Amino acid sequence: MIQMLDTRATRHHLGTLRVDGGVHNVSVRIAYDGVEHVGRLWFADSVRDVEGIPDYGVIPGRTADDVLAAARQMDAEDLTRRFHRAHAEKRRYIRLRRSVEEILAKVKYMNRVAISMRGGMLDADAAEQELDLVTDQIQDIVSRLKDVAA
Repeated sequence: MIQMLDTRATRHHLGTLRVDGGVHNVSVRIAYDGVEHVGRLWFADSVRDVEGIPDYGVIPGRTADDVLAAARQMDAEDLTRRFHRAHAEKRRYIRLRRSVEEILAKVKYMNRVAISMRGGMLDADAAEQELDLVTDQIQDIVSRLKDVAA
């Protein structure tokens, strides 16, 4: 039997960035997509914005530590360019988009569980339990969509 993959994302504060007359907290959100760890930079106004907006470029790595190390190696010029890209692609409904991305990640995970079961790497009972758990998580996200869309 294989062990279930941890698909939870982690967020790591990298520091602050002074750009366009403001101070912005910079963090990297790292998740495992089933193949590699992928990080996205997030920029949040240090005074008004807790969530921030993501840069749509990714930072890939074999491990979460690799992604974090690559993000920490970026200098102020790199971060400023990514900040401007993130703001150029800024969307109004960040929380809604994040919820939809979370649903898609869980659906992909369900597919990996099913493939593992069919390939004999995971027994049927364990797969069923995992699929039930992920289904409940998706239903919870869906039940909150109306709130994040408003």
